[in-house]
Amino acid sequence: MSQKDLQLPEAPLTGKALLQKVNELSQLSRRERAKKCGYYTKKDEDEIRVNLAEFYDAVLAAKGIELEPGKSKDGRGREPTYRVSVHKNGQIVIGSTYTEAMGLKKGDEFEIKLGYKHIHLIQVDEDDKNGSEAD
Repeated sequence: MSQKDLQLPEAPLTGKALLQKVNELSQLSRRERAKKCGYYTKKDEDEIRVNLAEFYDAVLAAKGIELEPGKSKDGRGREPTYRVSVHKNGQIVIGSTYTEAMGLKKGDEFEIKLGYKHIHLIQVDEDDKNGSEAD
């Protein structure tokens, strides 16, 4: 295995992380970008197969474009409806389908901004976290 292949991610990137990486790697070929974003399979120790179709689908999904909106990705569960209800305890739950689509992970933080009949969730990036802790 070459030194270059050691840098490949184990799991494919999705959501914002995928779009950011694609932009960072704009100088590379499409196949190399797909590989560096985790869209590949290893056939054996020296052979890597790039999954361009999965890569293109993931980029489109990250941009909010669904090619097959009526089909769930694994054939199970509910499809996202982009509607939620307030529960009896006063909470609103945003399901994992949405957080996965955005590429969010455990520990990501949001600032809540209230408006007239709407709520904005604004993701707090690492720079904002570090700056606010210093205050």
